[in-house]
Amino acid sequence: MVFDECVAHESSWDADEALTAVYTAHYTSLVRLGALLLRDTGSAEEIVQDAFVAMHARWHRLRDPHKALAYLRTAVVNRCRSRQRHLVVVDKHMPKSLPEEPSAEQAVLRTAETDRVIEAMRTLPEKQRTVMVLRYYGELSEAEIADTMGISRGSVKSHAARASKSLRQVLEQSR
Repeated sequence: MVFDECVAHESSWDADEALTAVYTAHYTSLVRLGALLLRDTGSAEEIVQDAFVAMHARWHRLRDPHKALAYLRTAVVNRCRSRQRHLVVVDKHMPKSLPEEPSAEQAVLRTAETDRVIEAMRTLPEKQRTVMVLRYYGELSEAEIADTMGISRGSVKSHAARASKSLRQVLEQSR
């Protein structure tokens, strides 16, 4: 049924029939209008659908059913503008860059490797273990490690060298 036929007589204003006719005749052009405003066909389709649903709910308030298409165009344009404003606010509050998250597999592998290193560290003598922890976990310099442990910088270097060699051997054996 053609839209003009549906609304030719005021007594035959049936929202379902009239909107089905308008939908059939003008849906594509309304989506095209929305897509041109938003540069996003999917969002335009949603907006047009929402405009039809809103019009259906208010059909009985429409004074001149011949202006239904004009009402829908206005609704689509207004909803597109509202969507654009919303996107501007979302972009404004979006973090500049998202933190890089390792994949689940990488996290598991890293945890397994960390567990292997911790086990290997347990095999080291106390002073070597302390030097390695202060250097790599505490991020202290050789001078700071020497001051913290009350030993010379030369001792820090030798403990670190022996610890590195022992860790390398233990980790290679555990593979």
